[in-house]
Amino acid sequence: MPSSTKRVREPLPCCHIAGRHEAGCDEAGRGCLAGPVYAAAVILPDGYSHPLLNDSKQVSERRRDELRAVIERDAVAWAVGIVEAEEIDRINILRASILAMHRALDALAVMPGGIIVDGNRFTDWREGVEWTTFVKGDGRFANIAAASILAKTHRDERMMELAAEYPQYGWDVNKGYPTAAHRAAIREYGPSPWHRNSFRLLPPPTLFD
Repeated sequence: MPSSTKRVREPLPCCHIAGRHEAGCDEAGRGCLAGPVYAAAVILPDGYSHPLLNDSKQVSERRRDELRAVIERDAVAWAVGIVEAEEIDRINILRASILAMHRALDALAVMPGGIIVDGNRFTDWREGVEWTTFVKGDGRFANIAAASILAKTHRDERMMELAAEYPQYGWDVNKGYPTAAHRAAIREYGPSPWHRNSFRLLPPPTLFD
């Protein structure tokens, strides 16, 4: 019988357009019921590759933490932007996600010559800096994948800190996402100051409630 061979995934290309200090951007926590939304912007060296760098959702928690250290060491520049729950409630989650990316870009130590963003929505950051969106871009370009790793790990770290203050919601496990256990805790204890009140924290009642 022929021996089976394991397909090796090719490393993601560093960026969309080489040679322009292109920043990749992604967010984490958009679908959560509690906590801030985080975004990261990452500029990688031209031609940079790493065999394990991928969309954060495709990488284990342990591997994400390992990659975070690698990215923060190797990047030309990186930064994280944050929008808290209260601000999310005021401006809505889409605007908050884009604002978090703008804040990450503002904090970069190197001015990007271009921007690529995971998803299909963005707005102008600074005049003269071109941007392009890519659906599932975190699985297509290393600089967006790196941004997804940093946004996710920095946000998870924050949610672990908040979990110590509000252990009843299980944020150390669910990180604020709408799990059944998280919603059950909201039903029992009510929302915390970190919950997003503009979100549907509990499902609508049924005839059997």
